[in-house]
Amino acid sequence: MPQLETERLILRRMRVGDEQDMYEYARRSEVTRYLLWSPHPDIFYTRDYLRYLATRYATGSFYDWAIVHKQSGRMIGTCGFTSFDCAHDAAEIGYVLNPDYRGQGIAPEAVRAVLAFGFERLALHRIEARFIEGNTASLRVMEKVGMYFEGYRREAMLVKGAYRTIGYCSILASEYEARKNDMLDADVIEFPRKRAFFGG
Repeated sequence: MPQLETERLILRRMRVGDEQDMYEYARRSEVTRYLLWSPHPDIFYTRDYLRYLATRYATGSFYDWAIVHKQSGRMIGTCGFTSFDCAHDAAEIGYVLNPDYRGQGIAPEAVRAVLAFGFERLALHRIEARFIEGNTASLRVMEKVGMYFEGYRREAMLVKGAYRTIGYCSILASEYEARKNDMLDADVIEFPRKRAFFGG
């Protein structure tokens, strides 16, 4: 899994050493309000989770990056592919950001880097994202990176004991290509020189 770089961010593998930075935001209820998981109860839980992710990276089929803020050096969130549909050259993208860094355009910058990787390196045809109804901040991120809102599936998921309506957005390879120069110029995305391949 290659490291990605933008003007303000480095996207790399998550490490056990990220436990303090991850716990700082993963413990907060406002972060997980619209997510499928609950706040981390303690830093030991976060450490065990990061150790588990090391085994996922080892399989070569896990594409979720730590978002590292260059200026502070802190790991401030994650962004990556939550699932792949290899038969149809499609994937789903997800992201989480420390609230202390919201409102600075960081989430769209990270998402654009992952979209570029998906279309440029993995040759995907479609990338989609989901959000729980009410999470307008996440919807705005999707729209800022060129995704199109497709609609809602009513009470489609049972999340933390309640049926939640789920919104869907997507972007196709052709749409990405039409806007690629604007995206890359905006964030100065850099790819590793060695070509990366996805094995489904």
